[in-house]
Amino acid sequence: GPIYEYASDIRSAGNTLLHIINDILDFSKIESGQLELAPKNYDLGRVLKDVENMIRIRADQKGLEFITQIDEQLPNDLFGDNVRVHQIMVNILNNGVKYTRHGSVKFTLTGERGDDPSLIVLHITVTDTGIGIHAEDIPKLFKSFSRIDAKETHNIEGTGLGLAITGRLIELMGGRVEVTSTYGTGSTFH
Repeated sequence: GPIYEYASDIRSAGNTLLHIINDILDFSKIESGQLELAPKNYDLGRVLKDVENMIRIRADQKGLEFITQIDEQLPNDLFGDNVRVHQIMVNILNNGVKYTRHGSVKFTLTGERGDDPSLIVLHITVTDTGIGIHAEDIPKLFKSFSRIDAKETHNIEGTGLGLAITGRLIELMGGRVEVTSTYGTGSTFH
């Protein structure tokens, strides 16, 4: 009944606020150079299952297809900051879902070993069929508080800090991020 709906709305608003507060706290740590990674042994499968469950609910709510393609050869036992790996995946996927009105969001994860066999580079690719980004706006994506294309995105909730934080976390892990996009057709974050 209505009470259940009110409670559900309050819970949802509370979660939104929590995400905003966490973004601001993370961002202030980045600005003051205090954001540090906390690596430990973790189970990649559990991280992926959690990410997938979160995103699938959001994609379903919008009637979007959520496609995952995970390389079966990836080791399951990894050493790294699993909380931040989870955050990176969720932020990029959430963005895909947020800016896609119809079609799909695809999540691909592969791994690559270099000269040091104990290290693996994770390749995360998120491709959406969303509103896309003008080429000249791509460099602004990872800047703090810059919301692109205001008339197209005015109804999107959040701080606009998600990608700024994500970009910084990827750098801290020694990675890099690339974006390709066709305005009106969709984007790929790698």
